Amino acid sequence: MSDTPEHLVKSFDNELKKLRLMLTEMGGIVEHQIALAAQAIVERDNAAATEAVAEDPKVDALERDIEQFVIRMLALRQPMAADLRMIVAALKITGDLERIGDYAANVAKRSIVLDQFAMPYSMAGVAHMAHLVQEQLKSVIDALDTNDSAKAVDVWRSDRVVDDIYNAIFRELITYMMEDPRNITPCTHLLFIAKNLERIGDHATNIAETTYYAVEGETLPDTRPKGDSSAYAVVRPKN
Repeated sequence: MSDTPEHLVKSFDNELKKLRLMLTEMGGIVEHQIALAAQAIVERDNAAATEAVAEDPKVDALERDIEQFVIRMLALRQPMAADLRMIVAALKITGDLERIGDYAANVAKRSIVLDQFAMPYSMAGVAHMAHLVQEQLKSVIDALDTNDSAKAVDVWRSDRVVDDIYNAIFRELITYMMEDPRNITPCTHLLFIAKNLERIGDHATNIAETTYYAVEGETLPDTRPKGDSSAYAVVRPKN
């Protein structure tokens, strides 16, 4: 009996392992970008901001490499069932990781601009939000690497916490702007930073949904747990 089928299966398994490693590498770079962006904001560290922006081309290059690798696997291996779900999921996940990298780079760029302004208010909320989305991304990459659908669900559920923090930051910054026009420019940059962090959380949640589908073959509910919408309400200045 020929050993060709066993050889082909082993070769395909090695390709699947390589695909996971590529996704993990891409996720690690993006997670590092978020950490650098958070450091840039909290510590007013322009060197960290510059490094975060410089990492972006690496993320883009990995996205292209993974896309080419996936297309080759689909063409040559014609995978089925769980293997097919995993390979197709990799395409969606790389898109989310690339966008997360873009948002992290945008946060870093705005932190450089913010360095020109005095900050009379605490950055604790933004720092906490950055830490949460970094942990979301780390957890979901771990879930992907270990086929842990339960951990993916935990990340999916954690999105509400990020939304609630964003809404609180939004209200606080609007209040500062209404109290003193000199706060408008720095607060506007902080609003964009907070929104970018909130979007990072959304893309981490996308990855959680995709990971869950790849592992279980079923989709999570269409409606995600979301925070309140009071960020869009009118805020009255303090007396």
